[in-house]
Amino acid sequence: MLAQRLMQQSTRRLATQPGSSLLSRTPAAIIASTVNSSQRRLVETAKISPTEAQTSILARQRLQRPVAPHLGIYKPQITWYGSALNRITGSMLSGAFYVYGALYLVAPLFGWQVGTAVMAAGFAKWGVLAKTAVKLPFAFFFTYHSFNGLRHLMWDLGKGVNNVSVQRSGWVAVGLSVVSAVALCFV
Repeated sequence: MLAQRLMQQSTRRLATQPGSSLLSRTPAAIIASTVNSSQRRLVETAKISPTEAQTSILARQRLQRPVAPHLGIYKPQITWYGSALNRITGSMLSGAFYVYGALYLVAPLFGWQVGTAVMAAGFAKWGVLAKTAVKLPFAFFFTYHSFNGLRHLMWDLGKGVNNVSVQRSGWVAVGLSVVSAVALCFV
């Protein structure tokens, strides 16, 4: 702000001094080239209403934008799916624990019994397919999140951080998770 004001005052003083003008101190070649040149307009203007301006210009800009430029240029890899699956399994496990914890806390208010003995007895009455349908996803969530946690601990130690070993350990985590989830499901 101070610099603008200083420049403005200096320009006014220079312009109002008798016998001095900006043109007298400007080289003749610059004056000749600017006086004889014609003005060129590179932009066309049109009158549009304010509401039309807001909607039409923005609509045209939105049509020209890419949907997700960061996803279209990459080839999907095991690391993407492994990262997403690790987050999903962690969310599902923690969500289940939070729901059970909240249920365990409010159960005495309603006279419900949700202790481990009651839950085990109720679960034992279910059929094999129902037990498998409930146990298999939870077993997979638990085992995958555990094996992927071990991968992350290895990365924290600086082991297996190159692309080949990251992909290999991702597939190993998936394979071990499936095998151990099936084994845990039938225990």
